[in-house]
Amino acid sequence: MLIIIILLICILIFTSLFYYLPGFLGAITLYVLFRKINFKLTEEKKWNKSVASILLILLTIIFLVGPLYLLINYMVPQVTDAISNKNEIMEKFDSVKTYFKDSPYLSNIDLSDTALMGALQRAAKFIPNILNSVAEVGVNVLVALFVLYFMLVSSKKLEQGIYNAIPFSKASKAELWKEFDMMVKSNAIGIPILAMCQGIVAGLGYWFFGLESPIFLGILTAVATIIPILGTMVVYLPAAVFLLANGQSGNAIGLALYGIIIIGSIDNILRFTILKKLGDVHPLITVFGVLLGLNLFGMLGLIFGPLILSCVGVLLKVYSNEFGRSTPEIIQSTTLIDPNSPSNTTDTME
Repeated sequence: MLIIIILLICILIFTSLFYYLPGFLGAITLYVLFRKINFKLTEEKKWNKSVASILLILLTIIFLVGPLYLLINYMVPQVTDAISNKNEIMEKFDSVKTYFKDSPYLSNIDLSDTALMGALQRAAKFIPNILNSVAEVGVNVLVALFVLYFMLVSSKKLEQGIYNAIPFSKASKAELWKEFDMMVKSNAIGIPILAMCQGIVAGLGYWFFGLESPIFLGILTAVATIIPILGTMVVYLPAAVFLLANGQSGNAIGLALYGIIIIGSIDNILRFTILKKLGDVHPLITVFGVLLGLNLFGMLGLIFGPLILSCVGVLLKVYSNEFGRSTPEIIQSTTLIDPNSPSNTTDTME
C-alpha cells in the first residue's frame, strides 16, 4: 500500500507539473555543464556558494538566454509576416511556376495558385502554436534558472542523496554517470554547435549569391539540420531553384554546388572533430529524439528529446552490468560524490 501511495502521488505531481518539465530538464542539463566550474569556485577558490551560483546564472543569461531571445524576437515576426503577406509570396512564385510549367521534367508538379494558397493557409494554422511555444520557452527558462540556483547551492547534498538513492553497484553508478555526462554534453552542446555552424555558413552563401533575407534563410537552414536524410537541402535547393527560375543561372548553380560541397561537408567535419570529443551519438538517436522532443516539449525538445532517447540505451547497459551473466567491468573513473568514501572530493567528471 505504501508503494502504491507513493506511485500515485508521483503520478499526480508529474501530470500536474508536466508543463514545467522542460524547465527541470534544462536545470539538470545546465547543472551538468556548470558542475565542475561550480566546484572549482566554491571548493578551490572558496567562493560563497550563492555568489558562485548567481555568477553562473548570469553567464547562462548572457550566452544562452540572450541569444535565444534575440533569435525568437527576430524569427517570429519574420514567419508571421511571410505567412500574412500571401499575395507577395504568390507574386514571387510566378517565375518559379513559369519555369516549372515550361520544363518537361517538372511540369507535373502542382504549383497552381490554389495549391500555394492552400499550403499557406495550412502554414498559418501553426502561428498560434508557435506563439504558445515561445511563451512556454520563456516560462521554462525562468523555471530552469530558478531550479538551477538551488541545485548549485546545495550541490554536495544533492549528489550525496542521488548517490545513496541509486540501487546499483559502484561500477554501475560510475557507468551511469559517465554515459549521462557524455549524453548531456553531446546533445546540449553538439547539436546547437552543428546547427549554428551550418546556419552561419549557409547564410554567408545566401548573401553571396544574392538571395533576399540571408539571415532568415540561414536560421531556417540551421533548424533543417535535424531533418532526416535531406537535412539542409530542403532550404538551399529550393533557393537555388528560385534563382534559376528568375534567370540567375550562375548564382543558382553556384548556390547548389556551395550547398552540396560546403554546407553539407560541415556536418561530417564537425562530427569527426568537435562532436567526436563530446560524445559519439548515433544520428538515428538525434533524428528520432528530436521528433520525440518536439512532440513532447515543442522547441525545447530539440535538445531534451535525444537526451531522453539516449537514456534507454544507458539504462539497458546498466541493467546488463547489474543482472547480466557477464561480470561487469571495473570502470576506472569516479562517479557522483560517494558519502562513504574517505576522500570526499569534488572533481568527478574526468
